[in-house]
Formats: sequence, structure tokens, C-alpha cells
Amino acid sequence: MTNTSPKADPSTTRYSRFLLLVAGLGGLLYGVDVGIIAGALPYLQATSHLNAGQTSFIVAAVLLGSVISTLFAGVLADSMGRKWLMALSGVLFVASIPVIALSHGYEFLVLGRLLQGVSAGLIGVVVPLYLAECLGASSRGKGAGIFQWLLTLGIVAAAFIGIYFSIRVAAVEKLGDAATLFAFKDTAWRSIFWVSLPPGILFVIGSLLVSESPRWLHRKGRGAEARAALLRSRSAAEADLEMGEMDRVAVAEQAKSTASGGVRESLLKRKYVIPFVLACVILACNQATGINSIIGYNTNIFLQAGLSDVEAHWGYVILTSVNFLLTIVGVALVDRRGRKFLLSVGSAGIIVSLVAAGSTFRSTEKLRVDCREAVQAAVAPDQTLSLPFDDAEAGRLLGTAGPAGAAVGGRPSSLIVIYSYGDFRAATNVVRSNDAAAAPVSVSRDGCVPANKVIAFFSNPFANLDAARVAPLKIENALITPVPSESSGWLTAAFTFLFIAFFAAGPGVCVWLALSELMPTRIRSNGMSIALLVNQAVSTGIAATFLPMVGKYGYSTLFFGFAGCTVVYFVTAAFFLPETKGKTLEEIEEHFEQR
Repeated sequence: MTNTSPKADPSTTRYSRFLLLVAGLGGLLYGVDVGIIAGALPYLQATSHLNAGQTSFIVAAVLLGSVISTLFAGVLADSMGRKWLMALSGVLFVASIPVIALSHGYEFLVLGRLLQGVSAGLIGVVVPLYLAECLGASSRGKGAGIFQWLLTLGIVAAAFIGIYFSIRVAAVEKLGDAATLFAFKDTAWRSIFWVSLPPGILFVIGSLLVSESPRWLHRKGRGAEARAALLRSRSAAEADLEMGEMDRVAVAEQAKSTASGGVRESLLKRKYVIPFVLACVILACNQATGINSIIGYNTNIFLQAGLSDVEAHWGYVILTSVNFLLTIVGVALVDRRGRKFLLSVGSAGIIVSLVAAGSTFRSTEKLRVDCREAVQAAVAPDQTLSLPFDDAEAGRLLGTAGPAGAAVGGRPSSLIVIYSYGDFRAATNVVRSNDAAAAPVSVSRDGCVPANKVIAFFSNPFANLDAARVAPLKIENALITPVPSESSGWLTAAFTFLFIAFFAAGPGVCVWLALSELMPTRIRSNGMSIALLVNQAVSTGIAATFLPMVGKYGYSTLFFGFAGCTVVYFVTAAFFLPETKGKTLEEIEEHFEQR
């Protein structure tokens, strides 16, 4: 199919832009779902009296809701249509905001966050699916790119909203009135959620105004409606051409079904299996780059790299801004240079960036010392630990480690403690010996052992909760690492910015296209659900092991591991992924059938 066409009709151009706007609002909601809790959480913790297990579950509830809805998103998209599922996902997001912002108890907070997660899971499947089926071949990449671009904008917006309220909280704190400060913090976290309501309302309205997917309508036998939907964004000639391709594919499927005596064509055929496996590999490798963990723990990474607290927080703002700006570059290039090119260049750049960042960490982490026995001796009879970590305490602990400790002594250092109660493991935040305002390293059962069996199952389905409630505190590692210099910290930050730049311009934009374009029509909705579930499973696995792995092996090992996984990504993109730029979905499907 050629991309040349007569001059676009103004009405079809306006409608195509409207489609992109609606898709962008879906991406914005997805980004807000991911990023909004970070700014609200400190004030929620300060005013809601939740224990550590409850707080963790509130944060994780979005992921749980997303996993649940992803399982059924494909079935729902096939049964009720793409348009109405988009509207439903927006309604769920809108409903979640008052549930959270007006809540005065743990149960309603969890319910609201679950609704946000369900909304995010549906949006992650149905919006790329809808765009792939509605936009023409020449603008399909732009549509998915704008979805990702505004997703990153949602994360950036959440970061700036958090900074705005943190500045206001700091101003109130200077007044010295504890009651006023408490009340304002309570207002702050609720306001952060209220601010995200207008985009949700606009997304619902936009979803109701767009046409249904023409390919969904065609598969339902509503050909006249499918052609009318195409005419809103195409010329009559282009609409007729695509209708002809859809008719041809439908006739071919019917003929094969008739030839096989009415038995449906096997989903194990090459034209289904190869694109499905490719999409799953790409979605899994996208998370295996470490993107979510590097964004989620970015402040901790920069602190450990040698930056101060303020520098680390501004580093996070720079990181999210680079992500947003370079996504614009990806959007501009995806329909010009193609998906294969951007994925290949992006994954290659990610490998170089991760290896470089890991090498800077390695220069100091190779000196780390485990003072587990000395910290175990400080555990109180009630199986808790409170350990102020300053230069003097660091010197005392390092003194018990012999020559290895002497090599680290006399310079600022950081401490992370990996501990367990029975089958449940956790890690403390990293503290630095030269941070005078740092709270003592504090370990208690509430911060590790889940509050109930539901949370325990999702934390560790094979753990014995009753035994963990009475198990002694075991210090598995107490790792002291020299703090790198500030210049080394900014070098690590620069490599991390480079990482996010390559990710944003390549995989960040193209992954949604791979998810929606590669899947043949017959399996597209359900296949996308399964592939996205694979994506979330890898993300969950990395998130669940990130802190313990960092604590035991260091950031350098994790960065090198992510680089190794990205090598698989590069090989898949460069040697196995076909170029889909400028091709209709039916042409892509025929490519795999003819291989």
C-alpha cells in the first residue's frame, strides 16, 4: 500500500487530531496513575496513622488492580467494543479520585487505588489497540507516540505537583504550629489527588465523542458503520481500499474455516505464534531494561551515587523532564525512520548507558564491607533495632571488620540493612554517615511482616505468616559502602539521563506500537492482554527483588544485569522484528503468513 494520497480533507484532519488528543489523555491518565502516589505518600503517611504493611499495600494496589484488569481487557474489548471500554476505564479513574481524596480509613484508600489500577490496566490495552485499528498507516506511529509522550507528561506533572506541595508544606512548617502543619499535610495529599481529576473527565467525554473501531465493527458484521468510521479520518478512496483489505482477510478466514469443516484455524500457526512471541519478548525486555525501578528508586540511586538530598531530588526532576522531551523526538521520528530503527538504536544506547553507570558504581561498591554480626549484636530483646548511623558509629562498625573496614574508614559512608522475620525479608532505606538530619536506622516487625494473609500472599505466597509474627529478627546483611564524590554522583546521573533519553526516543515510543501492530486481527485484543500481563509480571518481579538485590550485590550488579537483558532486546529488534512503518494491519498480518 502506498502512502501517497490526495490532499487531506480539513474535517478528516481535525478528527485525526481529535483521536490523537483523546489517546494522549489516556496516556496522561496512565502516567498520573504511575506517578501521583510518590508526591502524596509522605503526607499520607504523616496523617493517616497507617502501618508500613498497609502503606505498602496502598502503593501496590495500583499494580494489583492493573494485573486483574489486564487479564480481562481483551475479552471486554472484543465484547463491548474499544470505544465503550475506553469510556469505562475513564469512568473508573474519575470514580477513584473522590474515593481516595474523601477517605478516612484504610479500606477506602485501598478501594480507590484498586480502581485506579483497574483503570490503568484497561487503558494500557485498549488505547493502543484502538489507535492501531483507527489511524491510517502513515500516522499510526504518531498516535502511539503521543500516547507515550503524554504518559511521560503525566509522570512529570505528578513530580512537579509533589514539589509544589512540598514547598508549601515547608513554608507552613516554619510557622512552628504542629496542629496547623498536620492539617495542611492532610489537605496536601488529598489535593494532589484532586488535581488529577480534570484529565479523567476530559478523557471520558472524548471517548464518548469518537467513533468505534472500524475493524471491530467489521468483525461484528457492521460493514456500513465500519466504512463510516473510516471516513471520519480518511478519504473515500483510502476508506474503500482498507475496507477491501478487511473484506479480503475475512473471506480468506471464512474459506479456511469452510475447508476445515467449520473447525477454526489453529492459533499455533506461524502467522499467529511468531508475532505473538515477538510482542511478548519485546514487552518483557522493555521492563528488563530496569526502566520502572530506575525511575521509581531514582532518588535513592542518586543519593547512593554521591549527590546530596536536594541534588538527588532535582536529579529526579531532570530525569522525568528528559524522558518527556526525548519522547517528542521519538514521536517525530517513529513514522519517518521506522520502529525497527528506533528500537535498535534505543536499545544499543541503553546498553552503553547502563554499563557506564554500573562502572561508576563499581568503583566504590567493590570496597563495601558487611558488618552483619556487629549490627546483629545491637538488636534489642524485643527483636527491634534502632541504630543512629553517624561517622562515629560507622567507625565503630568498620573497626570490627578488620583490614577491609580500615580501607573504608575515615571517609563518609552509607549503610543499608537487609533483614528478615521468618520468611519475609525487607531492606532499610540507605542512610549516610555525614547526614546530620538522618533518622536512625529503624527495624521493626511492622515494617516487614504483612498485616494480614491477603497482603502476605502477594508479598510471598509460600511464606508462613503465623511463624513470621513470632520469629526473631535476623540481620542478613549490614553493608557499609564509601560514599562516592559529588563529581562521581553527577557522572552517574549523566549516564542515567542518557539511559532515559535512549529509552524515551526508542523503546518508550515503539513498545506500544509493537504491542498493537504485530498482533493479527483474530488474536489482537487477547494477545495484547497476555503480552501486557507478561510485561507487568516482569515489572513486578524486578520491583519485588530490587532493594534486596541492591542491598546484597550493589547497584553496579543490577545495572550490568539490566544491560545483559537489553542485549536480548537489541538482538530481537535488529534481527527478528520486521519493519511495520507505513503498512496496514492486514499487510503486517500477511507478512507473517508468507514467511
